[in-house]
Amino acid sequence: MIYLDHNATTPLHPQVLEAMATCLREHWGNPSSPHSLGNQARLVMQRARERIAESLGCGPSEVVFCSSGTEADNLALRGVARALRARGDHIVTTAIEHHAVLHTCDALEEEGFRITRVPVDPQGVVDIEALHRSLTDQTILISVMHANNETGVLQPVEEIAGMAARRGIPFHVDAVQTAGRLPFRLRDLGAGLVSLSGHKLYGPRGAAALIVREGTPLQPILTGGSHERGLRAGTENLAGLVGLAKAVELAVQDAAQESRRLEGLRDHLEERLVSAIPGIRLNGAQARRVPNTSNVTFPGVDGESIILGLDLAGICVSTGSACSTGEPEPSHVLREMGLSRRDAQGSLRLSLGRSTRQEDLDLTVQALADTVARLRRITSV
Repeated sequence: MIYLDHNATTPLHPQVLEAMATCLREHWGNPSSPHSLGNQARLVMQRARERIAESLGCGPSEVVFCSSGTEADNLALRGVARALRARGDHIVTTAIEHHAVLHTCDALEEEGFRITRVPVDPQGVVDIEALHRSLTDQTILISVMHANNETGVLQPVEEIAGMAARRGIPFHVDAVQTAGRLPFRLRDLGAGLVSLSGHKLYGPRGAAALIVREGTPLQPILTGGSHERGLRAGTENLAGLVGLAKAVELAVQDAAQESRRLEGLRDHLEERLVSAIPGIRLNGAQARRVPNTSNVTFPGVDGESIILGLDLAGICVSTGSACSTGEPEPSHVLREMGLSRRDAQGSLRLSLGRSTRQEDLDLTVQALADTVARLRRITSV
């Protein structure tokens, strides 16, 4: 099996599994309980929080544990919107965000908030001037992803952070696709809120975090106990959080070296694809991207049909976000970049990871060339 869908999820790192197994065996108490088992669990959880903070460059008290990147995004958007509703009702985001942000904005719009969805250029980069023009005295939040999950295109979040800071507007960055894949520290992003998810960086599903910088206004969206400083009610998934901390630690340690390796592999893949398959287009290739992601359009061929052909050959790829699988509409990201509906439906995302080797990519290119040629013959009949 050749796995090229690391933007959807990643396999559990062996050291993460070991850390989680130890926690499950030895520290099964409730971190909120007052007895010795609870105290032990609470100390384990605090150490996990400290390790994440050390790895990312923030304070332990700024790490709020969540169950998923989706929950972290929801807490950021809904939490700030509710905290600042008396000050304004305007939220700015982009048209290519993950559905965890876009659908949350849709829901907030139904509650009476005004949402501006800023367009992107043909490479998938947000129109920074349009974003600047959209800001008003009523703007209470800006939310922009660091890297797009379908194209890998990086957004100018540092520039947007400066813009937000000058106007005193909280800024949220969905860094789910970049945490551990790029060598950055949180202070480099300049955001008050940053979402990350364990299963995107060789950690467990069900464990994530929202980094909330000191002074950022936020109200909880779950009611219940006083867990996570009152910001996220619910008994913590202790083993998952231990796994998240270990995954973040390992990913940050290896980020610079692994980033260079993956960029070389991605460039090799794209060069081979262009040579082997006539008429394809690399989406977002002229923009800055995370090093592991290629989004490719195969004109005249249905992307789902290509996926089925590759799957029979033991190769796993996707057409885009795993959270959108089964939806009849083509990628909103590619459509916003100017692709026709048909071309968007004929596009694939290939996302590389730790296990990817050059021979895997060479086999993938050959399988793609054979599959696309066969499908083109069928559609031309």
